[in-house]
Amino acid sequence: MSLAEPAVLSHEGLYRDHRSWLADWLRRRLGGCSERAADLMQDTFVRLLQTGDRPPVLNQPRAYLTTIAKGLLVDHYRRQDLERAYLQELSALPADLAPSPEERALALEALLTLDRLLEGLGPKVREAFLLAQLEGWEHARIADHLGVSVSSIKKYMHKALVQCLTLL
Repeated sequence: MSLAEPAVLSHEGLYRDHRSWLADWLRRRLGGCSERAADLMQDTFVRLLQTGDRPPVLNQPRAYLTTIAKGLLVDHYRRQDLERAYLQELSALPADLAPSPEERALALEALLTLDRLLEGLGPKVREAFLLAQLEGWEHARIADHLGVSVSSIKKYMHKALVQCLTLL
């Protein structure tokens, strides 16, 4: 095979040839956390497997794997930020109102699921949906808050609901 020809590798070949490199790349970006790097490395190859029966023809397999891994890193940091914000809010509650560890775990899981369902929606669409569903705000109040028309809010709500139902 010449340098100009793309590499045709099996999933096993990609994994065997690049797993150590990818784990090291992820570990550096995660501040040295080997366990999380290993998890994200495995998730990267799972995503690759989900692309179909055969791996794509790759000129630069590491660049392709890096692209997948970067998306997973973004998801990881977003979940981490969401969890941190949730725990910060919980710490502000009086002890007698604090949820049990089981309730905390369930609520956090629900928040992460909701975040995943709303991923990819524009910020105004997400905010409108969350204000309506979690805060119980009426469309007119949301429209005023976001500086858009009520008809825009109705469109935002429809878009968010369709996405949630599609992903569920």
